[in-house]
Amino acid sequence: MESASRRSSWWRRRPGSGARTVAPLGATESASRLEQLLRAVRAGFPVAPAAHAVDYRCSCDRVGCPAPAQHPLSFAWQSQASADVEQVTRWLARDPEANAVTATGRDHDVLDVPAEAGRLALERMDELGVAVGPVAAVGDDRYLFFTTSRAALDEDEWWTSELDTSPENVTEHPGLRWHTRGSYVLLPPSRLVDGSTVSWVREPDRQLPDPLRVLDVLTDACTAVGAVAVGEHWLIG
Repeated sequence: MESASRRSSWWRRRPGSGARTVAPLGATESASRLEQLLRAVRAGFPVAPAAHAVDYRCSCDRVGCPAPAQHPLSFAWQSQASADVEQVTRWLARDPEANAVTATGRDHDVLDVPAEAGRLALERMDELGVAVGPVAAVGDDRYLFFTTSRAALDEDEWWTSELDTSPENVTEHPGLRWHTRGSYVLLPPSRLVDGSTVSWVREPDRQLPDPLRVLDVLTDACTAVGAVAVGEHWLIG
C-alpha cells in the first residue's frame, strides 16, 4: 500500500522512487495488455490500478511489502475502482506496466483456492454439470472462481473479508479464501515478481454462478488435495 500523499498519483511512476527505468512496451504488447484488461471491464468488473513488479520486487516503496505487485496503489481503491472503459484506458496509458485488481463484494465475489484444488474442481464441475463462471489462474499457485456476490443480497448479515482473510495474508490462510465486501483480487494481465502472470482459464464474460454451489465443489476439492480446515484456519497438509 502506498502512503496517503500518493493517492492522487495512480498508475504514475514517481521519479527517484528507487524503481528502475523501464523501456516502454511496444505498441503491440501495450495494446494486448489493454485488451485483456478491458475484457474484464466490459464484463462489469470494477478495476483499480495496482503495484507491479520491478526487478523481482514491488514497485511500491513499502519496506518488506507482504504482497509485492499484488495490492492496489491507493487506500481509496474501493471508491475509485471503475468499470468505465475510457477511465481504465487512460490509467493504463499512463503506466503500461501497472497491474490491476478488481473490487469484490459488489456484483461479484471470488473463491480463491490452491491451483491443484482449482484444477480438480473444474474437472468435477464439468462432470457434474455445475455452472462455472469466469476463472483466472494466478501463476501456478492459485485459482480464482468468480461468482455472484452474497454481500449484496445479505447486506446486514454478510461478513466483510476483514473478518475472514485479506489478500495480504495468504501465507496464514493458504487454503480456501472467500473474497467479498472489502477485498480484491488481481486480474489479467497482471504480472508477479517471479515472472508469472495472471491469466484467464474460463473467459470473463461468462455468467456468474451462485457461490454456494461452487463452494461445495471447491471445499471437496481442497480436502482431496490436502488443503483442509483446522478450526478457523485452512492448512496445506
